[in-house]
Amino acid sequence: MDLPPLETAHWLIKPGALVRGTWDEPAAADWLGDRLAAYASRFAAEPDRDRGRPAALARCAAARLGWGGDVSHGFSLERPAFLSLALVCCSPNRALPELDCPLGQGLSGESGRPPISRWSSRR
Repeated sequence: MDLPPLETAHWLIKPGALVRGTWDEPAAADWLGDRLAAYASRFAAEPDRDRGRPAALARCAAARLGWGGDVSHGFSLERPAFLSLALVCCSPNRALPELDCPLGQGLSGESGRPPISRWSSRR
């Protein structure tokens, strides 16, 4: 089971098979917005189901990723389930710069900025 770690940067220790993709920050924030929109109708908390919330969270994620911060969100779903989404900067990660990207990407993405590894898990 791919349980989320206590610290977001610890996703970099998990097996590369858990990585859903690796991109620069604009594409990573778009992915987050798409995932949130796809699950929004199943969120247990009514305020989280607001139609504008996924886009707002994606904009905030883009800003955070732009300065090298990690993003992690967790939502209880309508059934006894939990959605965990994380966008983790790597090469280097600000919190744990000694950890490499799990898929072995180089020191920067196509834009010359660190790539973002993204994970999602559902239980």
